[in-house]
Amino acid sequence: MIFKDKTVVITGGSEGVGAACARLFADAGANLMLVARGKKKLDAIAEELRDKTRVEIFAMDVADTEACVNLFKKADFEFGRVDILVNNAGYHVRAPFESATTNELATMIDVNLRAPVVLTRLAIPHIREAGGGAIINVGSLAGRTMVPGSATYAASKAGLRSLTYSVAEELHGSKIKLGVVAPGPIDTGFIMDDIDSTTDLVFSQPMSSAEEVAQVILDLCGNGVREQCMHTSSRILTTLSYLWPWIGRQMRPMLEKKGARVKARIKAARKTHPE
Repeated sequence: MIFKDKTVVITGGSEGVGAACARLFADAGANLMLVARGKKKLDAIAEELRDKTRVEIFAMDVADTEACVNLFKKADFEFGRVDILVNNAGYHVRAPFESATTNELATMIDVNLRAPVVLTRLAIPHIREAGGGAIINVGSLAGRTMVPGSATYAASKAGLRSLTYSVAEELHGSKIKLGVVAPGPIDTGFIMDDIDSTTDLVFSQPMSSAEEVAQVILDLCGNGVREQCMHTSSRILTTLSYLWPWIGRQMRPMLEKKGARVKARIKAARKTHPE
């Protein structure tokens, strides 16, 4: 897909995978509408990229439906078109289901699922008017299987995966591509800043960089792939444990031991070489 002069809306666009996406799309010549709650970080990434392309920012909470409507009004006013939406913003409270507050559980659903539903619905007419484009959702391996300690997060990502496939079927034959990337652990603050609360099981899977996930997102915009798991071994494992839960239960102790070793190495490295 040629990104030159296309307009890309990226939620969670101020850091991590969102910022990595912004840099790659900017290098490809796309215009950017970056969305996040914190204006200071948005200003910083916008300032970094304005020598390469046009960048506008919109500080908002994606769980605010009225703000979502206003986002597309702003994108239309500033650029006159929307070609690509990247639903990247996420929220995760890592705790047993009964330990999380009802507000925390609701917020995970609001940010990880309800917001992409609303934003996707709002984006489709704009993308159709632009002549076609893509909506890429940032899912998770957690959305492909059961994850104790992350039940609501996993449910939200499973819903996002289902949304991708279902809307894609409705839009079959159109020029609007829907895709979902399903990474495991990513080396960003989303996990690393909360490493002690992140289960050992998570670290049993291959770690990706924000840049690697961002490249998959760009590739999904134009290729024929509906879902890209990171990585092949994780795709196979999550498929097996979903279809046959007993396999997942039997393998979990081994995977947790492996993840504990990886986590320990990461924490030791961070102490030796603090950022």
